[in-house]
Amino acid sequence: MAAERTQERERSGPRIRLDLPRERRARLLPEYDPEAFGRLSERIARFLGTGRFLVWMTLTIIVWVLWNIFAPTSLRFDEYPFIFLTLALSLQASYAAPLILLAQNRQDDRDRVNLEQDRKQNERSIADTEYLTREVAALRMGLGEVATRDWIRSELQDLLKEMEERRDGHRDLFPQGSDHRSDVPDR
Repeated sequence: MAAERTQERERSGPRIRLDLPRERRARLLPEYDPEAFGRLSERIARFLGTGRFLVWMTLTIIVWVLWNIFAPTSLRFDEYPFIFLTLALSLQASYAAPLILLAQNRQDDRDRVNLEQDRKQNERSIADTEYLTREVAALRMGLGEVATRDWIRSELQDLLKEMEERRDGHRDLFPQGSDHRSDVPDR
């Protein structure tokens, strides 16, 4: 039985160790840090959305056109249809669009995480508020059963009035005078 297991392991190939990291494989393409590339793309996208970029782009195009119209023929590098300028602007646009989209996707991811955190915070706040509301309601109910100082004072005043009324009503039954006879012999 043990010999069969050993033969099966040998046929299945080399044993993979899970307690060691995998060996790095050679790659054809160079590796890059996606976070660093994303941060760079965001910086470029932010610059492309500024007035400074528009001013520099406009000045560059004006200088390009003026140079290729008024410069001596031997120094012109892009004649009138300005095909090279069109190519340069197309190349710039073809790189700007994906960079802007990448920056927007990263911003969407950050917004999604922030929204999820806000939603969880709101849920916690609602749960805390409901808990406090239940506690306040329980305190109110409990306070309804507790004798407060004002309630005790009013009850004592009522008892005092009742005792005074009884005393005034019983004065006629037991007059207070000099005759202090005892009812002991009557028994």
